[in-house]
Amino acid sequence: MTGPAGPETTTIQAIIDGREVTVPAGTTILDAARGLGVDIPTLCHHETLKPSASCRLCVVEVEGRPNLLPACATELVDGMVLHTESEAVVEARKLILDLLLSDHPQGCITCEQSGSCTLQDYCYRYGIEESSFEGERHELPIESDNPMIERDMNKCILCGKCVRVCHEVQVTGAIDFTERGFDSQVAASFDKPLDTDFCRFCGQCIDICPTGAIANKQIKGVRVWDRKKVRTTCPFCGVGCNFDLNVADGKVVGVTAAYDAPANQGSLCVKGRFHSDLIYSPDRITTPLIKKNGEWEQATWDEALDLVARRLLEVRGEGSLAVGVLSSARCTNEENYLLQRLTRAGLNTNSIDHCART
Repeated sequence: MTGPAGPETTTIQAIIDGREVTVPAGTTILDAARGLGVDIPTLCHHETLKPSASCRLCVVEVEGRPNLLPACATELVDGMVLHTESEAVVEARKLILDLLLSDHPQGCITCEQSGSCTLQDYCYRYGIEESSFEGERHELPIESDNPMIERDMNKCILCGKCVRVCHEVQVTGAIDFTERGFDSQVAASFDKPLDTDFCRFCGQCIDICPTGAIANKQIKGVRVWDRKKVRTTCPFCGVGCNFDLNVADGKVVGVTAAYDAPANQGSLCVKGRFHSDLIYSPDRITTPLIKKNGEWEQATWDEALDLVARRLLEVRGEGSLAVGVLSSARCTNEENYLLQRLTRAGLNTNSIDHCART
């Protein structure tokens, strides 16, 4: 007969590279190691995605286990003793990188991702300069039909991060794996180019790709070391998404996501990611305009504001139905609140509406 079950263990202890660690039960080896500052390489893993353990680059050696285990998908067990850079682990990682390079373009010098390519970083880390394997290589056409995203599937390592972020985070499903074996690739429906019929052009696949397989055409040609990143808030709506403006030679060249942003945590819509080009649009109005004798003429801000204030006061005197106000989804909640207060208390009318409806 067994007695009543005791309380469940809420923390576990293990040894990673000779260092003791205490973590909550259910913590993966990867998270526990990173908590100690131990850098375990990963290609398919991302904090916003479910673990897939497909690249196997994060394997570690656990004493008493016959096989190397993927750190991203293996929970730490109480009393576990493991090594993240043992001889067996390093040899396994070198072989994986060697195999990846066997069907990967070697033109790192001219690749858009050079300097921020995860595959390049790990090859440098483990001394892999070229592949020792010979065989057939892909020669797929570069997809550059739309003005925002360029896809070079010759550089794809089939880590699946773009597919998973499209399905799990954006819940769009615009791309997926097709074919089998050597013919496997990431493609849109019926292997057609990306278009607005099924893709939202959020650009999440660009940010999460560890190689140069998916590129932002707006930033193409501007090296990562030539860009200065400036954190700001997206002006397009009131959600308050943060992103980094990429600035080169004093000009905004594009946008990259900020995964530490509290509102959006790296997610962006098509407007936030790609519409920074409006800054330099020749059609952009940069000064107030007042119509005089049927023609628009430039005016100062004081002139424009004085005119608006004077006309609103004149119209208000004609009664509560003489003026109406349309609010904007691009304003914050606070700004919309102030506008309705101005409308009701200042203009003496309840005729205020909002554009945010389907």
